[in-house]
Formats: sequence, C-alpha cells, structure tokens
Amino acid sequence: MATITAAMVKELRETTGAGMMDCKQALSENDGDMQAAIDWLRKKGLSKAAKKAGRVAAEGLIGALTEGNKGVLVEVNSETDFVARNDQFQGLVKMIAQVALKVGSDVEAINAAPVGSATVANAIADAIATIGENMTLRRAVSLEVANGVVGSYVHGAVIDGAGKLGVLVALESTGKTDELAALARQIAMHVAATNPQSLDAATLDPEVVRREKEVLADKYRQQGKPEAMIEKIVESGLKTYYKEACLLDQAFIHDTGKSVAQAVKEAEGKVGAPIKLAAFVRYALGEGIEKQTTDFAAEVAAASGQK
Repeated sequence: MATITAAMVKELRETTGAGMMDCKQALSENDGDMQAAIDWLRKKGLSKAAKKAGRVAAEGLIGALTEGNKGVLVEVNSETDFVARNDQFQGLVKMIAQVALKVGSDVEAINAAPVGSATVANAIADAIATIGENMTLRRAVSLEVANGVVGSYVHGAVIDGAGKLGVLVALESTGKTDELAALARQIAMHVAATNPQSLDAATLDPEVVRREKEVLADKYRQQGKPEAMIEKIVESGLKTYYKEACLLDQAFIHDTGKSVAQAVKEAEGKVGAPIKLAAFVRYALGEGIEKQTTDFAAEVAAASGQK
C-alpha cells in the first residue's frame, strides 16, 4: 500500500477541483497512482476533467519565425523573467530562430551552427557571461509544406516574434498566399486560446481515446444505464470530447457558429483553391518543467520544533 502524502492530495485537488477527502480516497483506492485517481474521480462524477496545466518554472522566451512555406519555434530559457526583457537576450532568441529556419529543429545542430566567427553555443555562452544568468536552448520545432504557407502567432509578445507562447499552423494550398497567410494567423490565434490535443480524432493518442471510453462507460454503468445502451452513449460522449480536444472539430473562436474545419472549407472561396490544414504546433514557455516549491507549512512546523 502506497503512502498517501498531503502533497499528493493537494496536487490531485488542484488538478481535479474535487474535495480533500474525495482526493484522499481516490489515491487510497488506486495505491497512490495519480492518473488512476483522476480517472476514479471522473467515474464518480467528482471531477469534470482530467486536464492539468503544467506547472511552469522556466523563464525566457518562445521565438517564432516564418518564411513562406516554412516556419520554426524555439524556446530559450533563462532563470528569471527579468532576463527576458533584456535586449541582448531578445536578440539572442531572434538569432537562434533565424538559424533554426535554415538548419532545422535539431537542438544539437542549431547549437553547432555558425554565426559569424563562432557558433550558436558560443553566442549563448557569451550571453551567460555578460548577463550573469544561466540560459539554454531547450527545444525547437519546424513545419514546412510543399505548397502553401506556414503562419504564426505569438501571445504575450515582448518584441516582434518572441513572447510567452508561440504557435505555428501549416496550410497546404495552391491558392492566394496573402489570403492563406491571414487564415493561418487566425487559426494560430485559435490554437493559442484553445490548446487542442491533436489535429483530428484520427491523430489523437489511442491511449487517450481508450481511457476516455473507459471513463465514460464506467460512469454510465454507475448511473445504472443498461449495458446495451452504454456503447451508443459512449460514442456520443466521444463526439463531445472530440469537439473539445481536436482542432478541426473545435468551434472556431473567430466565429463560434462554425467549426475550424468549416471555416477552412469556407475560406477556399477567397483563396481560390482547396485548403488542407496540415499541421500545427504550440509552445508554451516552460511547459512540462516543474518549479521547485517550498512547503511553507512544513517549514513553519519544522521551525517551531527547533530549540
């Protein structure tokens, strides 16, 4: 039997919004498995969703750069937000994005790429020495289409093309480039706001779909629904889930009366050719990096025991 700590209960409460005792029971019933406890709460109707925003620790900037049918995102981290407002650091991020557009998204290749008489890695080391704070190129990604455009959007921009969140959207089409670029930017803004998990149902992680089916089925069984009905109810529930999780199925934020797929289809008239929304990528600064936190209550308790 796993030990259920107060920190585990707190994390589950923050994730699900369920009550403390319900969270403790969920963890106990599932031997401390956090994901299983989330599903358990959902099956009991005690949690509306299993989503949890990553606890962001890293500071720095996301850089975005596009050129016609190609675009890149880079994440360059620093220790403090203060550095993100430094002109030298901002210039470093833009330079790294320009290099990534030429050499691709492999971090090692970017670091080794020449800039003047040095390399990107040297430029980062120089910035560290000058600014006095550790920095790193954490990741990069690129999108490219044979025909069409790659558009971008940066949210919370501190300078043109760099901010706290960046999105790329790739549209395949032989139509008017300016109209495609405008549409790509609109969709990129939508992605920034809604954070879809995948392009469509077919590209969703099969394990995510399996878990969603299991959660829905168990939930309806506990409500006493006949087994013969559950499969149909689950399929209906999945369609609702796809409208939340899949970009093409989501209601378009610029016109909520239509889906993103419908908006793309309607835009073909202006563009003058068929359009395929080929891919998207969304980078939020520091996602997936956990911040070191201090347990203030524990510190007080420890201090009170000192002599």
